[in-house]
Amino acid sequence: MPDLPLVALTRRIPQVCEERLARDYRVRLGDDAVVFTPERLAKHAEGAAALVVTPAEVVGVDAIAQLPASVKVISAFSVGYEHIAVKEANARGIVVTNTPGVLTNATADIAMLLLLGAMRRASEGDRLVRSGAWTGWRPTQLLGTHLSGKNLGIVGMGRIGMAVATRAKAFGMRILYHNRSPAADATALNATYFANLDDMLAQSHVLSLHCPMSAATKGLLNARRLALMPKGAVVINTARGGHVVDDDLIAALQSRHIAAAGLDVYANEPTLDGRYRALDNVLLLPHLGSATRETREAMGMMVIDNLEAVLRGQPSKNVVAI
Repeated sequence: MPDLPLVALTRRIPQVCEERLARDYRVRLGDDAVVFTPERLAKHAEGAAALVVTPAEVVGVDAIAQLPASVKVISAFSVGYEHIAVKEANARGIVVTNTPGVLTNATADIAMLLLLGAMRRASEGDRLVRSGAWTGWRPTQLLGTHLSGKNLGIVGMGRIGMAVATRAKAFGMRILYHNRSPAADATALNATYFANLDDMLAQSHVLSLHCPMSAATKGLLNARRLALMPKGAVVINTARGGHVVDDDLIAALQSRHIAAAGLDVYANEPTLDGRYRALDNVLLLPHLGSATRETREAMGMMVIDNLEAVLRGQPSKNVVAI
């Protein structure tokens, strides 16, 4: 066994994936309770040929600089890789991989859950029943709005954006989208392309964010853009917390210009602005986008495929290139 490569994981992954790793590698399992500083990450990776990280770890410039020379690949248990200093890793000869594609349906389902929950005031209803304050059915109780006939504006018409659009279309929503260029697949949905985001916002009864994090999309949804949306609009975010300026969205929710929001991601996870908790018109989830057994197992298997290819000197389909 000592001649087998060592794989170090920062977190526990589904059992079937850990069992596969244990068959072919020495494995240093992670600990979900640990906060990995650069120093702690370097110690955890000592002697490892592969390092498996999740979005919970920031593998920045300092962390990359301290990694032992044994590390040949960082296999990210995520689609996003903005938490990893990819250029610096590549400069040290470390390959970075990710897990695109496998979490599309699970994340799209969560976006629809948030959309339905926010528009039909589900979290308020749940609290009303749990608190014992519900006194019975009334014609004017917790009136929300239905999806049919509403315009859904999608920012980022990639795999997940397209999957959300397909689901929303089945609910009778009209699909609008903003992307770097028109998406060929969107034609079948009779979706309307907007080259200018502001123009789309003015017509979006619901806005759903599905764009990657970049300098251009950080703080994308700010006070000016929220003001462009119709009064009573709904905001859904399953992409990245940093897309939203919290102060501005909270103010819009407090004034009810934005009627409701459904959020699965936050700027400083697991910390979030405490004012969200005080708002009854926000549905909050703990980053559940890919949290199905099927998806997490598929992600774990892809993580292993990726690191295995690199360690065997073979091309990996999911190398992150910047």
